[in-house]
Amino acid sequence: MLCSPWRSDFPALAILEAQGQTYLDSAATAQKPQALIESLTGYYTSGTANVHRAQHQAAERATRAFENARLKVAHWLNARSPTEILFTHGATEALNLLAYGLEHLLQPDDEIVISALEHHANLLPWQQLAQRRGAKLVVLPLDKDGLIDLESASRLIGSRTRLLAVSQLSNVLGAWQPLTPLLSLAKTQGALTIVDGAQGVVHGRHDMQALACDFYVFSGHKLYGPEGVGVLYGRDESLLKLKHWQFGGEMVRIAEYQHAEFHAAPLGFEAGTPAIGAVIGLGATLDYLSRQDATAVAAHEQKLHSQLLSGLSAYSGLRLLGKPTIALACFTIDGVHHGDLAHLLTEQGIAVRSGSHCAQPLMKTLGIDGAIRVSLGLYNDGGDLQRFFSAMDRALELLQ
Repeated sequence: MLCSPWRSDFPALAILEAQGQTYLDSAATAQKPQALIESLTGYYTSGTANVHRAQHQAAERATRAFENARLKVAHWLNARSPTEILFTHGATEALNLLAYGLEHLLQPDDEIVISALEHHANLLPWQQLAQRRGAKLVVLPLDKDGLIDLESASRLIGSRTRLLAVSQLSNVLGAWQPLTPLLSLAKTQGALTIVDGAQGVVHGRHDMQALACDFYVFSGHKLYGPEGVGVLYGRDESLLKLKHWQFGGEMVRIAEYQHAEFHAAPLGFEAGTPAIGAVIGLGATLDYLSRQDATAVAAHEQKLHSQLLSGLSAYSGLRLLGKPTIALACFTIDGVHHGDLAHLLTEQGIAVRSGSHCAQPLMKTLGIDGAIRVSLGLYNDGGDLQRFFSAMDRALELLQ
């Protein structure tokens, strides 16, 4: 049976297992390694303080740790400089920051291009921006494998395209999207490019200089890190195009009653007190991940994913959504409502996700109202899948 050498690094799993629980919902939120827990405990027990503003020792210590985390994120993404790393409260906030910060670049009849598979977080900010500016929201269709159709993209990305915002890895279809040709098409038209890396960032290392997008966003909690912290990577020259969108302490350089001047990125886009402990914890999580054998992690994830797909293929009437390539699989079963199946799995201690997965337009395109999603982390193992399939067998006996 396939074992995970990283399982013991995540203390919650032992507790869940003792309670008869099996966690297969990492695409929503990943469990946390002991290294992160120790970092958070250390920060909160050694004396908390605000960053950048005070000169006492606790504040200086917090500021050093906070900015050191920025350096770690820059290294993880191979950014050219830590000034290209902005901390937000999550990928959703980062995308909204971009939608407001880039609003001034759009004129009526300009076009914002997204794809048919986007999570609501990478749909609604652009939808609302288009409505505010009288712009057009263009949706790229998918091919039969659940990939953004490049032939259609070559027709739809044109001279009126100002922004392209697409996901790196679908949270429903589980397939890496053809980013390189898509970004190239947009760049040829002079458009800015945004990549939603919320699902992709946790699988492998992603080189921002090689990817060459203007902006890339992700959330800490899907990368085995804390909740309440996210990252907006932006190329220095692209960040210069952003208008400030939140105002208050930290981000202002000079404030008068009738006038203000603001810091450039990154501080100019980090108004108010940031999630200091979470940022430091994210840095500790990246330290932990950096110590792991990336080749071994990738091989483990691939073997586990193959076992998942192989087991699902044995069920009569099961429809797999798209052609998932890593970490997750969404499916429906003929004659079985996904909510009923999820309920019976939950009663047996199996934690999966059921519903539209914040991708209602995609579900409508697929002709369904929802699906079951099984998603895996580096800590999952063959025993987790064995328990899942046994629970599936018992649930389907009742439902069919």
